[in-house]
Amino acid sequence: MVQINQALRELTLKIVYYGPALSGKTTNLISLHERVSSDVRGRLLTVDTKDDRTLFFDMLPVFFRSSNDLKVKIKLFTVPGQVIHAATRRLVLQGADGVAFVADAQKSATQANNDAWRNLMEDLRSNGLDPDTMPIVIQFNKMDLPDVKTQREIEEARVRGREPVFTAVAVRGEGVVETLRGLLQLTFRDLDERYGLGARLRLSEEEFLDEIFKNLEESALERPVGQASGARGGR
Repeated sequence: MVQINQALRELTLKIVYYGPALSGKTTNLISLHERVSSDVRGRLLTVDTKDDRTLFFDMLPVFFRSSNDLKVKIKLFTVPGQVIHAATRRLVLQGADGVAFVADAQKSATQANNDAWRNLMEDLRSNGLDPDTMPIVIQFNKMDLPDVKTQREIEEARVRGREPVFTAVAVRGEGVVETLRGLLQLTFRDLDERYGLGARLRLSEEEFLDEIFKNLEESALERPVGQASGARGGR
């Protein structure tokens, strides 16, 4: 849940990347880490299991100070997609302000995507979060691979649900920023409606988004993500 400390002039949001195993959740965070200026990001933290093979989660903080000296921090988390880590997914999702659902665009992954989506709905409810009001965007990743969903099929998915839908090739950084921007816009509007962020903290949606995304390094947008695809095979 959003943390507002008016005494210290701080606002902290939690964003969670959720999806099936190897859909590219970590690759999204690695891509963002490489593209956000080092002046406004912390280090990408990875917590491993005992055998050092399966990631529990990754966390990437991004922060800035507004024009009226409000410190804003966005914490980006991933969850493990493997079935055996259901309890960890629920724990990481606790207190989320927005969710990016990263789906594998390959048609062969349809069942895994559907199972993960159902798990997301269940995990939100188990944490006392309402799936019908939670800011959620959907990213179809791996659009560069063979046998992926067609643009028509993706458009049909967009029409069926309330969630904005994005396409991506996260290993090349394509669609990664757009996905995060779309989610943060939804999240800000939701929190503004519920907590009056604009009036209470004198922070507008425009400044909120501009301050985060102006710090993207343009030179990084043209290069592929470093070791993203090799790290977990999730592209």
